[in-house]
Amino acid sequence: MVNVIGVRFENAGKLYFFDPGEFWPTAGDYVVVETSRGVELGEVVLGVREVNDEALTEPLKKVVRIGTAEDIAHREENRRYEKEALDICQQKVAEHKLDMKLVRVEYTLDNSKLLFYFTANGRVDFRALVKDLAGVFHTRIELRQIGVRDEAKMLGGLGPCGRPICCGTFLGDFQPVSIKMAKDQNLSLNPTKISGVCGRLMCCLKYEEDTYEQIRKTMPRVGKEVMTPDGPGTVWDLNIVKETVRVRVQKGDTTELKDYPNGDVQRVDRQAPVRENRPEEPAPEENPAEQPEETVKPARRDRRRDDRNRAAGEKKQPEKQPEKETENQSGKQPEKEPEKKAEKPVNPWKQAVEAAMRAAQSGEAGE
Repeated sequence: MVNVIGVRFENAGKLYFFDPGEFWPTAGDYVVVETSRGVELGEVVLGVREVNDEALTEPLKKVVRIGTAEDIAHREENRRYEKEALDICQQKVAEHKLDMKLVRVEYTLDNSKLLFYFTANGRVDFRALVKDLAGVFHTRIELRQIGVRDEAKMLGGLGPCGRPICCGTFLGDFQPVSIKMAKDQNLSLNPTKISGVCGRLMCCLKYEEDTYEQIRKTMPRVGKEVMTPDGPGTVWDLNIVKETVRVRVQKGDTTELKDYPNGDVQRVDRQAPVRENRPEEPAPEENPAEQPEETVKPARRDRRRDDRNRAAGEKKQPEKQPEKETENQSGKQPEKEPEKKAEKPVNPWKQAVEAAMRAAQSGEAGE
């Protein structure tokens, strides 16, 4: 745990933490601290308090001293010099013909550095400009390029609502804003209506986004079927601010749009019809003799093909070899056998079926 104080250097600037050291300033006091820009005078917003070491990302810098009335007067004097420096710098920018727009000039408390803030569409080579400004002011010159949001924050102005812009009055840091926030709030997506003076999306779109998300979770979606006091209907539109639902209800042959409070509308959950658990019928036993040829498995086909080939080989063997030998021994010439007619090709599938039928019949006879 370490002691820290919160210091702000502008009216709506970012809050920075410093180590009070031996000092004990309270909210509203001025302190002189050393920053990355140099020695500056800031106002204490948060008094001394303890913070975990893990919450601090960088080592804290200590407070130099408590601000005095002379420091405050010197800062006001620097404000007058800053206006003169801005006019001189604008003349130098025009002489060098640089495409840049000066926004603000700041002097450090000890006048050791002069900072110029500008905006530009791209990178700008201002090295020659820095040399001319250093010869005029005889101090260290630093130019920083900023974005359009920072420009609006420094210049201030009135927003589309007619009030001073938020970033120039109370916003300490910019929050990310997206077009989805405008869609969730049913706003017009016209860029001129949802953009601020900086040309970016208005920061106020972020203010109510969390509330819209929480309320939307409790309401049905557009297009869903719901049950209303007047019967079933379909969600047509949602009003997040009033927390009402516009439903298209069936009235005879026509339909009618009605607004209902969110609590009077109930969602209709459609459930899939439950199928009856019927007992599964046993699969019929397959008889290989009755099975069509196309359904015979390849393994069984190969086995039957081997049987057919073996049976065909046995049929081709001659049966009356001994008689022919006796005729040759007696000296008689063997009669010429009539030429056998070409046998018709045997269908192997037909033989397989016949063999299966014979096997089945022999099995029945054995029983």
